[in-house]
Amino acid sequence: MPANWKSIKTSSQSSNTDDNQKDEGILSKSNQSNSNVISEMDRLEIFTPEKPRRSLDEVILSPLVRSRLETALNRIRYHDKLYEEWNLKKIDPYGRRVAINFFGPPGTGKTLSAEGVAQHLGKQIIKVNYAEIESKYVGETPKNITAAFKKAKETDSILFFDEADSILGKRLTNVTQSADHGVNVSRSVMLLQLDAFEGVVIFATNLPENFDGAFVRRILAHIEFELPDLDCRVKLWDFLLPDEVPRKNDVHPNWLAIQSEGLSGGDILNAVKLAASQAVIRLDDDCQVNQKDVLDAISQVREGREKVGVFTNKSKQVSVNEELIQPEELSADARKRYDSVVRDLSKES
Repeated sequence: MPANWKSIKTSSQSSNTDDNQKDEGILSKSNQSNSNVISEMDRLEIFTPEKPRRSLDEVILSPLVRSRLETALNRIRYHDKLYEEWNLKKIDPYGRRVAINFFGPPGTGKTLSAEGVAQHLGKQIIKVNYAEIESKYVGETPKNITAAFKKAKETDSILFFDEADSILGKRLTNVTQSADHGVNVSRSVMLLQLDAFEGVVIFATNLPENFDGAFVRRILAHIEFELPDLDCRVKLWDFLLPDEVPRKNDVHPNWLAIQSEGLSGGDILNAVKLAASQAVIRLDDDCQVNQKDVLDAISQVREGREKVGVFTNKSKQVSVNEELIQPEELSADARKRYDSVVRDLSKES
């Protein structure tokens, strides 16, 4: 074909090309659809039901916390009597949902109690943490929230949200960025899913003051997990220090409880492991936990609580240097404001 001549497609060639393009378009849409299906399946697989490893009998709680927990469980145990015979459905027609909030310092038994509730009710538990819900991609977080509730419904599982303050935090009123809008959308989706869910949801947080009021109203019981008192600490040491661990006769639960005031159950567990690790390398009769091992371990745990994860500015001394300048050294704009203030002060005097 001579140079600069243009090729003219026949009608059949054009038709075939168009058909190929259409086929490719259909294939592309089909692949896209399959991709979406796989993505939804993968999203659901993130939230895996687990068999609870602890029972409520194994969780050491104060009498007040256990009483409040039992009251919340009564709402589940006696649902039919409460809502049918006693007609609570008159004031709460959507009463199938039960939401409970465990709040308090770390290591006080919130997660273990959630597992205990699931075991007591004969259900599996789906543990959801902040990292699994949040996403840097716009629009993904609401989908993850929806998937968590959907998986809990399909498997009849207890839904447990750890670090709940990150998910149930206050909605933003001064929205200036798309990320801020995304936060509010996620909060709204969480509210909708919570309202529609006919199951048991347990939240746990160390920062309850961050909760949005709309979530607070939708939660049946807020149960505070405080640091264990002396009696609880005796029980904790007795439970967490196995009989098989060799120890001196003066290392007994009552003495241990006195030495560990202010520690949580999680702290005591760490102290047991540290003390045992210190004793295990010694030989013969010395290869047993003594009081010094325990005191060293408790001291290390206390030091960690006080210094790690807590902001301190002791190492940073802030100094302020003052320097006096004359009015004539000011910039033109600053000098103008300065003269205006001086005139106003002169008028007042």
